[in-house]
Amino acid sequence: MEIVILVVVIALVVILAAGGLVVGSRRKKKQLPPTAPPSTPKITAPPAEPHVGDEAEAPREEPRRTIEEVPLPGATAAPEALEEVQVPPAPVIEQPEPAAGRLIRLRSRLSRSQNTLGKGLLTLLSRERLDDDTWEEIEDILITADVGVTPTQELVERLRTRVRVLGTRTPAELRALLREELLTLVDPGLDRVLRTESHEESPAVVLVVGVNGTGKTTTTGKLARVLVADGRSVVLGAADTFRAAAADQLQTWGERVGARTVRGPEGGDPASIAFDAVKEGIAEGADTVLIDTAGRLHTKTGLMDELGKVKRVVEKHGPVDEVLLVLDATTGQNGLVQARVFAEVVDITGIVLTKLDGTAKGGIVIAVQRELGVPVKLVGLGEGADDLAPFEPEAFVDALIGE
Repeated sequence: MEIVILVVVIALVVILAAGGLVVGSRRKKKQLPPTAPPSTPKITAPPAEPHVGDEAEAPREEPRRTIEEVPLPGATAAPEALEEVQVPPAPVIEQPEPAAGRLIRLRSRLSRSQNTLGKGLLTLLSRERLDDDTWEEIEDILITADVGVTPTQELVERLRTRVRVLGTRTPAELRALLREELLTLVDPGLDRVLRTESHEESPAVVLVVGVNGTGKTTTTGKLARVLVADGRSVVLGAADTFRAAAADQLQTWGERVGARTVRGPEGGDPASIAFDAVKEGIAEGADTVLIDTAGRLHTKTGLMDELGKVKRVVEKHGPVDEVLLVLDATTGQNGLVQARVFAEVVDITGIVLTKLDGTAKGGIVIAVQRELGVPVKLVGLGEGADDLAPFEPEAFVDALIGE
């Protein structure tokens, strides 16, 4: 019995041992890598160049361009860049209205404010009986219109004589008589030509003077338009250095007609700027140099002396051809006081009457000419750029008495 048991145990041990060997051999076969047959070694390509960014796309083939097809740098730009570098358009050069006959074209505007004088005189002269009271009324109308005392007395005396002797009574006859006498007072024989033609080696020089508020700088700009309309080349001198906006204002006027403006620092020496303006006019071969001086109160002796200095300094280049005094027609007799003081400092050659369209006191033309012996050469009849007109006695008198 014991022998049987021993034999069974030994048999079990043998069977278990044989199973372990089989399992072990299977495990070893799984772990070992398969043996490849010998072959030629394979050469691998180098890695591709790295791309920019983590999600870079694979390089794509693009069509190649020749050098002629490649645009130059700056040839094209983004619309935003073009907007930033856009050059502002050059100022448009205007063509001023011809100066000849301007006063005739503006006569209707002048007559709207002036013919009160003419209508009043014609109404009085048409009375059946012209007694002393009527003639006094006529004198009052003329004096109110700033004709002046002496010219008024002369006019009334001549009218009384001619009405009594000639017996003129019809409206047409009275109007013709009044026109003739007023024209005599305005004096059509005075030389009203503006001397703006250049000399052989220098341009004509025009000084524009006057007190504050008469429209002096504006008148200088409008005068530039008158000269350009007549075919002159013009240089402007901004010698009014005491008013901040004067130089800018004058330069704007000049740019509109293509005239250069010579200017200096605010508060600078007016005489120096006037000198430089004439020097520039000589260099450019300009026909005329217009110099806008500072508005001076006629009661300030120092400022008036400075105006004399400006004239003397400019004369180092050559003669001053015109000294135009700008007067406000609405100031009446006060304008005569201003005119007298300016005439003592510089030799006034002509008068410019501004704001003549806004007053019924057109008689100031007669009074200022009588006071200075200097002709009215230009009149301002409005705010428009071409409302400065050469003075024409016949057209002016027709505007005074109406149609």
